[in-house]
Amino acid sequence: MTAAPPVAFSDVQDAAARLDGIAHRTPVLTSRTLDALVGAEVYVKCENFQRVGAFKFRGAYNAASRLPAGQLARGIAAYSSGNHAQAVALAARELGTTAVVLMPEDAPRAKREATAGYGAEIVTYDRYTQDRTALGEALAEERGLALIPPYDHPHVIAGQSTAALELLEETGALDALVVPVGGGGLVAGSATAAKALHPGIRVVGVEPEAGDDTKRSLDRGERVTVPVPRTIADGQSLPTPGEITFAVNRRLVDAIALVGDDEIVAAMRFAFERLKIVLEPSGATALAALMAGRLEHRPRRVGVIASGGNVDARRFAELIGR
Repeated sequence: MTAAPPVAFSDVQDAAARLDGIAHRTPVLTSRTLDALVGAEVYVKCENFQRVGAFKFRGAYNAASRLPAGQLARGIAAYSSGNHAQAVALAARELGTTAVVLMPEDAPRAKREATAGYGAEIVTYDRYTQDRTALGEALAEERGLALIPPYDHPHVIAGQSTAALELLEETGALDALVVPVGGGGLVAGSATAAKALHPGIRVVGVEPEAGDDTKRSLDRGERVTVPVPRTIADGQSLPTPGEITFAVNRRLVDAIALVGDDEIVAAMRFAFERLKIVLEPSGATALAALMAGRLEHRPRRVGVIASGGNVDARRFAELIGR
């Protein structure tokens, strides 16, 4: 017998109901200039307008809100380079509890400050020499906290899926959906929702060239580990895909495209100048892949998830001024 998938479409629908009125239903933008540039009808789902400035709030709240009252009262823990950290911190505040978040020492200042601003305690580590998963699990056990991982959890994946669900509810059937890939939670959730609604849709994940762990893993048929990537896309600077996310993605994701840092910057600049939105590097990789012609098949109608916009003004100006 075939094992049931870790996340089903019913989980997507349940997460959408739980997040209704809590998470923002973010806008979908179009641009005739972008359409002409890539030769397709493009629909950009702007998760940079989500609470905490990124899609991560969807999964964090969906997972945290399901904890038993006693566990929730003791608090929650997370590890993250920034966006999941903020999401867990805000979810904890919304649910009347506390959060402790493990963040790398070189996490962007804006993300650190925002996480602290939502009320979380921050503990730092060195992402290049220490294992954040092991550290996070030890921290949670020591303090009796519920650990909410950034992607490798069915309730987190189901929460992230609601961004694609909303996009497809607005646009109808698309030929392709292009999604940034870090640990794989967003693309796993997106593929679950998209394939349930439109089985013929092509789901393409996008990684930075320096961090192609998911592409290598899918090509090989098993999870592989790469050195911690050094890329401007800090939210995608991960060495290996999640166990649960990989199981979903090897079944539902059709391809992985890679983009270079210069292509990411070009997409950030285009989004700012023509779409009038600010995207962080990780939030711009799906748009970058489309603009740079990295998709193997040319779609007629394509959705792009712009996954976040958490970048401070100085860093943003430095990058797009290149």
